[in-house]
Amino acid sequence: MKEITGSEALIQSLINEGVDTIFGYPGGAIMPVFDCLYDYKDKINHVLVRHEQGATHAAQGYARTSGKTGVALVTSGPGATNTVTGIADAMIDSTPLVVISGQVASSLLGSDAFQEADVVGITQPITKWAYQIRRAEDIPWAVARAFYIASTGRPGPVILDIAKDAQFGKLENYEYKKVDFIRSYQPKPQVRVSEIEIAAKIINEAKKPLALVGQGVILGNAEKELLSFLEKSGIPAASTVLGLSAIPSNHPLHIGMLGMHGNIGPNLKTNDCDVLIAIGMRFDDRVTGDLKTYAKQAKVIHFDIDKAEINKNVLVTARVLGDVKDSLPAVTELLENKDYPDWLEEFKACYKKEYDAVIVSELYPQSGQLKMGEVINKISEATNNDAVLVTDVGQHQMMGVRYFKYSRSRSVVTSGGLGTMGFGLPAAIGAKYGAPDRTICLFVGDGGMQMTIQELGTIMQYNVDVKIIILNNHFLGMVRQWQELFFEERYSETVMIDPDFVKIAEAYNIRAKKVERREDLDTSIAEMLNYKGSYLLDVQVETKGMVYPMVPAGTCVTNILLGNE
Repeated sequence: MKEITGSEALIQSLINEGVDTIFGYPGGAIMPVFDCLYDYKDKINHVLVRHEQGATHAAQGYARTSGKTGVALVTSGPGATNTVTGIADAMIDSTPLVVISGQVASSLLGSDAFQEADVVGITQPITKWAYQIRRAEDIPWAVARAFYIASTGRPGPVILDIAKDAQFGKLENYEYKKVDFIRSYQPKPQVRVSEIEIAAKIINEAKKPLALVGQGVILGNAEKELLSFLEKSGIPAASTVLGLSAIPSNHPLHIGMLGMHGNIGPNLKTNDCDVLIAIGMRFDDRVTGDLKTYAKQAKVIHFDIDKAEINKNVLVTARVLGDVKDSLPAVTELLENKDYPDWLEEFKACYKKEYDAVIVSELYPQSGQLKMGEVINKISEATNNDAVLVTDVGQHQMMGVRYFKYSRSRSVVTSGGLGTMGFGLPAAIGAKYGAPDRTICLFVGDGGMQMTIQELGTIMQYNVDVKIIILNNHFLGMVRQWQELFFEERYSETVMIDPDFVKIAEAYNIRAKKVERREDLDTSIAEMLNYKGSYLLDVQVETKGMVYPMVPAGTCVTNILLGNE
């Protein structure tokens, strides 16, 4: 076998891992890899983003819609440090990423060389594994481990920091061996029969059970197993933000969304159920509110692949440790066929209360300015509830996850745990590459849009068919909402004077339109969705809209504001 460079070993290793798309930005310390990439254009599609943060968010979007590991390729120093936000976002949201950064030559490490940064030291707290490669012969070994670690167990980001001399260096007898075992790493705990039996017994004895569905179901490809579990047991199920689309929105046992801006029923009934079954979710503070008052009456069963999540926030009665694709069927087999019609009626009553107090005026206003929920609902319906929802962070995000509807899994791409403004636009690009056959609808605020607006250049260069809907209220809307509710309407630095987004889009050869009147909305949505290519719709919505229901941070989940207090 001929001698090859470290750079070629890297590219061949990526191909061996099934990588077809990379999001990146070249620079001095990674130039040997980009030079090698030139000869592999027929096998790997490289997408040139406009900022390294955009590379990581695009890789996240790709991973979330495709189910594969996203890959970003950047240079040293500022190139690598620009990826930190995306890496942290991927870590908290359990998104499989491999970020490859160039590094100065190993002889210069520690000398404060040009564009040198301690990338491993910076990223260790926010990655599953951070490793520096100083020899060409170590590249295949490291890449194999990186993809195994990123994609298995609870997924997450890995960073490989490759010194420049390792990229230029030679290695003989290149051989790639995929990894399926690392002695010190146990990603998939063995499901214990005793835990299965205890969980099944508690569930069979329940009078008012409630299931909480998290992203772990989607990450474990266990959507069918979940439906079998729910349909046999008859248990109503609510979703976390990232768990949305694991169950079709119209499934009779799906009773809405949990959390600060979730539906009334799931939040209220959390403190009324007798058995609470958490499936692949981590009891985030936006779901639990005040832990001292959270589900104290209930027996809690926690299904999770990550042992660290068990008893971390909420003390459990029983745990079921392992991959939900294995553990759910094992429990389902022991369950009795049941239904809970009276219990489900209680959720329907809660929904009617919410519909009358909040939903009808948000989705079907008869006058006044356009509303966020109204726009989101119309676009979801216009796509037959079959599009992928991508959001940035803010009021539009919560409205999006509340009112967009889903008919299949992997239909929600949003920044859940970190809440990263600027996530939306690059994530939508990645989402389209991950699911090229699906319609991608990005909802973004005027604030978040301007954090990564340069990625319009990426859309232009590659003709990425993304539908961009700016819900433009000329405010940092979510901060403004909190200022109105909790800071005596002191709107400190939340008013936005915005540019002409239509002109900016047109400068990037992107079709765009501004919508201000309700009578123009339906035709504008149809025009956007029927257009073959990217389209930006700048929708002027009410300036002081509010997202309700709302559970104020740190309070009991039953302390629900409806806006009529």
